[in-house]
Amino acid sequence: MQVLIRQATVDDLPDILGLYAQPDMDNNKVTTIENAKELFEQFGRYPNYHLYVACYPSANNKVVGTFALMVMHNIGHQGSPSAIVEDVVVSSSHQSQNIGSEMMAHAMGLARQAGCYKLALSSNQKRQRAHAFYESLGFAKHGYSFQINL
Repeated sequence: MQVLIRQATVDDLPDILGLYAQPDMDNNKVTTIENAKELFEQFGRYPNYHLYVACYPSANNKVVGTFALMVMHNIGHQGSPSAIVEDVVVSSSHQSQNIGSEMMAHAMGLARQAGCYKLALSSNQKRQRAHAFYESLGFAKHGYSFQINL
């Protein structure tokens, strides 16, 4: 089946939350639909920050994947913008069907169109299968990622 990648709408949020609830994503610890709607509204106020879904038009637009993409302007790097992709997930029943590859190709294309010099992402250290997937797409480990829990 042909997958379509498009910007998400508020009507997609229940399906998106279902994807996030999967064990290798947020393990059923997801926000409420009401909070998701408020957050989705906030996305609209950010310049160049969008939530996307991958769906099957021939199957009643069933949402089978999602990701968020933010394009940021920079003063460094000679003013070239950069992009960050976050919350990449494909339905466990639809993995290994090229959906993730198509979503990432879409994200890379959008970042290129915006003139970004890089597309970055982070992935939990325990997600070895995801790391192999990103490396198969040409992503390379670069530097270190640090975080502090607040």
